[in-house]
Amino acid sequence: MTTSDATGTTVRTRADVAVIDLAGDIDSHAESSLDTAWNEAMASSPTAVTLNFHDAGYINSTGIALIVGMLAKARARGIPLSAYGLTPHYREIFEITRLADFMAIEADEESAVQGADHNRAGGADHNRAGGADHNRAGGAGGSTT
Repeated sequence: MTTSDATGTTVRTRADVAVIDLAGDIDSHAESSLDTAWNEAMASSPTAVTLNFHDAGYINSTGIALIVGMLAKARARGIPLSAYGLTPHYREIFEITRLADFMAIEADEESAVQGADHNRAGGADHNRAGGADHNRAGGAGGSTT
């Protein structure tokens, strides 16, 4: 299943993992798109969700809050949430804000999907990608506020 909205955000399923492909800026204008994507992802009853930031651009503090909201929804359902495709700058922001303590930050989609299997099996390694992520997330650097 693949769906798309007007912002270009798509939802697809790999095995039993919902992949939300984010596109454009993650800010207050993305709230409706993210809510729609979350609801579409939940319609397939996934056992995990991963956020693909490869085509995302600027992420401001409101965008971080929206991601925290998705994390809260995932935790309430008891399903792991992971991310991949973050620039080194945004990966650092996820670490500084401690988002990386509560969601796996992976190097690529394959690692995120395999990591979801690992998390369901009882693994606790939430930051398996190690050093800098070489996948891009759209725009370069910049402030998050």
